[in-house]
Amino acid sequence: MSTENKYNQYKGDMMDRRKFIISTGGAITSLTLFGVDAFAALPKLRKKSKYKIGFAQTESNNPWRLAQTKSMKDTAAEYGWDLVYTDAAGSAAKQVSDVRSMIAQKVDVILLAPREEKPLAVAVKEAKRAKIPVFLIDRNVDQKLAKAGEDYVAFVGSDFVKEGRICGEICAKVMNGNAKIIELQGTTGSSPAIDRGKGFKQAISSHPGMKIVASQSGDFARDKGRQVFETLYQSHPEADLVYSHNDEMTMGAIAALQAAGKVPGKDVMLATIDGTVDAAKAVMSGKAIVCVECSPKFGPKAFELIKRLADGEKIPTIVGNIDRVFTRDNPKWVRDKYGDLAWKAEDYLPEAF
Repeated sequence: MSTENKYNQYKGDMMDRRKFIISTGGAITSLTLFGVDAFAALPKLRKKSKYKIGFAQTESNNPWRLAQTKSMKDTAAEYGWDLVYTDAAGSAAKQVSDVRSMIAQKVDVILLAPREEKPLAVAVKEAKRAKIPVFLIDRNVDQKLAKAGEDYVAFVGSDFVKEGRICGEICAKVMNGNAKIIELQGTTGSSPAIDRGKGFKQAISSHPGMKIVASQSGDFARDKGRQVFETLYQSHPEADLVYSHNDEMTMGAIAALQAAGKVPGKDVMLATIDGTVDAAKAVMSGKAIVCVECSPKFGPKAFELIKRLADGEKIPTIVGNIDRVFTRDNPKWVRDKYGDLAWKAEDYLPEAF
């Protein structure tokens, strides 16, 4: 082979290599830019005596959220750890910004209660790239965008589908399989709203007489729930059951019913989720059929998991809460179905928040 031909072959080989490096490098860059992080492991947590913990709260507009924040602050004080606390004030965009601020402050761990599933998945990915472990607290993110055990350590919280299913099962029993239902949904796009709706529908699907006649978001807020219920009830005065995704909206619906001259628990039955003092009293007084607990007291469990992570333990991707079921008289059929979870509302009241 002539010298000129050898040079041309060498030049061609080098061009092919350059194209390969550019194309694969571009693909890897694209993966990183779009947050795939296909080759990155979960961040580790170095063991030390004191940590700086970020807690990105979604909002502080109801007793449940206030109790959750108090639990985090109290536990941080007990451990002697620093807590960087932010309140997104009901804004997913602000909560993403809050997480970015925590990353900039170089916190050791982030505890995140995602306002919405999709936007906060982006923040989870950013924390992973910054090598900061994340625990999702009480709400999840879209699993197509960020996965437990890959992009964040674990989801810590309740089985929202199960909560909705229990409400549906008890409502179907009490209403003898026949009801016209108004559903007050939680925040649109949030995991509890999605899953509590799903679970309830699963439970009533085998009862053709149980029909949802109207469904709308009350954003987990008391006054918004009242306003939404007023509008829906005016359009559907035949409704005789309200299924509410949280206690605050339930209390709003009760207020609206009373203002309309109706008797909650007689003219219209109600089922609710969370376990606040107001809801427990509503069940005790017969205004609500059932309240399924969703405890906000996450501090002890979350901080214990942080210590276990630092000790090198493998953390389960889902760490569940045990949710109790509160009815007025705790009848035998409730005890038979739910066992140790079945409680009388009055017995729970001293523990309510």
